[in-house]
Amino acid sequence: MKKIFILPALFFGSLLHLAAQENTKKAEELKEVTITKSKKAIEQRADRTIFDFANQPSLNSGSVLEGLKKLPGLIASDIAGMMYQGKQLEVFMDGRPLNISSNELNGFLEGMPANAIEKIEIITQPGAEFPATSGGAILNIVTNKNAKNFLSATYTNSTNVTSYDHLRWRVNNSVLLNAKNKYFGWQLNMGQNYRESAMWSSFLKEVSGSQTPISNTDSDRTGRTNFVKSAVTFDLKKDRLLLNYDLNYNNNGSTTLSNGPGFSTNDNSDSKGWRQDAVATYQKRFDDKTKKLDFRFNFNRNQNDFVLNSFGNSTAVLDNSSDQKFYNFKFDYSQPIAFSDEGKISFGSLHEALYFETQNRGVTNLDYERKTTAGYFELQTKFKSMSFILGGRAEDYSISGKTNTTTLTPFNQFRFFPNASAQYNFNKAVFFNLNYNKKITLPSTSALNPNNTSYQNPNLTNEGNPNLEPTIFDNYEVKLSAYDYAFIGYSVSSAKNQVIQRVRLNSNILINTFENVAEIKVHNFNIGMPIPYMLFTKGLAETMKMNVNPDEMNFLFVYAAYQLHQIPAIETKGFWVYNLMSQIVLPSKIKFVTNFSYITAKGNYYYFIANKPFNNTVDLSLSKKFLNDQLSISINADDIFNTNRFVFNSYNTPLLLSNKMDTRRFGFSINYKIPTKNKLARETPILLNKDKKEETGIIGN
Repeated sequence: MKKIFILPALFFGSLLHLAAQENTKKAEELKEVTITKSKKAIEQRADRTIFDFANQPSLNSGSVLEGLKKLPGLIASDIAGMMYQGKQLEVFMDGRPLNISSNELNGFLEGMPANAIEKIEIITQPGAEFPATSGGAILNIVTNKNAKNFLSATYTNSTNVTSYDHLRWRVNNSVLLNAKNKYFGWQLNMGQNYRESAMWSSFLKEVSGSQTPISNTDSDRTGRTNFVKSAVTFDLKKDRLLLNYDLNYNNNGSTTLSNGPGFSTNDNSDSKGWRQDAVATYQKRFDDKTKKLDFRFNFNRNQNDFVLNSFGNSTAVLDNSSDQKFYNFKFDYSQPIAFSDEGKISFGSLHEALYFETQNRGVTNLDYERKTTAGYFELQTKFKSMSFILGGRAEDYSISGKTNTTTLTPFNQFRFFPNASAQYNFNKAVFFNLNYNKKITLPSTSALNPNNTSYQNPNLTNEGNPNLEPTIFDNYEVKLSAYDYAFIGYSVSSAKNQVIQRVRLNSNILINTFENVAEIKVHNFNIGMPIPYMLFTKGLAETMKMNVNPDEMNFLFVYAAYQLHQIPAIETKGFWVYNLMSQIVLPSKIKFVTNFSYITAKGNYYYFIANKPFNNTVDLSLSKKFLNDQLSISINADDIFNTNRFVFNSYNTPLLLSNKMDTRRFGFSINYKIPTKNKLARETPILLNKDKKEETGIIGN
């Protein structure tokens, strides 16, 4: 174990020495070394980490949620939501907020096949151009593909089976069609996902060393999802017009056996949801290609219905629905500045409105609306080896609403959110970064929803809280990154009025809800580094001399993080997060990847204390490409030891919460690119978000 901690110091010391040597070389030589057209499994940038999904069979064999859980540093759970390196994540898709969270978000990501994803961007330091409501960090799911100057088609399939108590199947199919000529281009991605799963949960009350069951549930679930993503782009001389329309439909059901003191039930639930997203973007371009002016209008609608019936009961136990409408209009402008070769100024504005209505048995019990008007300005500049970003964003909020019994306390505030970043570049591959930003998170509508939209029995209920207040974040981070794969960093996120999930016990009735906590600080120290296996045969000095692509070599990627959640008046303990990813290229270019994840017990996860290690899993995958890389086949085995489970104590209650899902699964996936006659056709930029802002660290808001 000591050797593992000694290696990072030696490794980063060697990188800094190598950086000093490279700085003495000619600029042309340095440029030749650092620029490459090959895709990287992991790419570190100043403000984000990018994970390639499309070419990583170990990540794209199941659902998006299953792939996300394998990313080092990311924790996804029903208990505390989704976090990356200690920061709460706001989830975007193709540069636009999903505007869903909690159980609805997990259900949405579980229903989307991972092989429909191009890459995942985790933006740990969102600047002023991003909405201040992005909170701690942004997870951007990029589904875009490349269009070519001819009709092309790609078919993907993933088939898996779980085997905890009996076989359950998970199958998804999708097809991608696209084409482009000199006038316009189009793209159509459509598919389906069918999944069977099981979950076993128990809630125990511990008193004087004895345990009394409060609620035990055994659920068999079936999920069906269909999706269509479409795009058309028109070239208007220098300008471009982009039109996008996405549609997701899910139809999920479950059968649940539950029992506890004084009851035993057999329940059936049915959940249906429609999600529509339409975007129109006009991109004005100038003779100076570094100038950009974009206008975007976005409309999003998310409708859900949930019904729970109990066997032998003619009246539905739950009959709830919700309807959310979201409008967003914004513009962004950027141009270079004269006193800096790589500097630029950016500014923009947006106006958005959200309307959310919930019903219980046809009676409206929450009518909520939120309007935001914002403007931002940001300056980026570079002097020799130093880069600076300084920006600010002003946002004005108007939030109001009412339930069927009372009027919510209105929230009308104007706030300013500064951000600053300083970076020292040892060379183009090694840099040291300091960041600060102030952000806000508005309560998600799923947390506000007073209705139960998951499950309940006589001793268990889930409900939202319409009176939640926004959370204000101060985020600080320091990080040293090297050659995309290696990094070491420390961050602290200080939150006021943090929204957290709480489980309370009233007699024998469990209430799962949300509430604001006055102040929480999350400290996170993390380190990640690749260890080439040749290090043990050739030594560190010889290994550092070799110019190799980590995606084509045998190596072990080591990630470790220590996270501490500080809550006033509570003595909390931290926990360690470990992730090991081994890649071995076997004969015939067969890639063998092993992932190991582990989070230690006894640490505080907000108001929950891990009774046993969680996210404890070992995953295997074998993959190979055939027919000149047109056909890719992989086989996978996830959670092979069936050790992934959650067991938590709820702070200041005698409750022990246990949850186990059928996470052990075996399967295969295929990706077939239908061959075309024109082998020399030129690739063009992506259609669905064709603004190239990613090159400057911007994805749109």
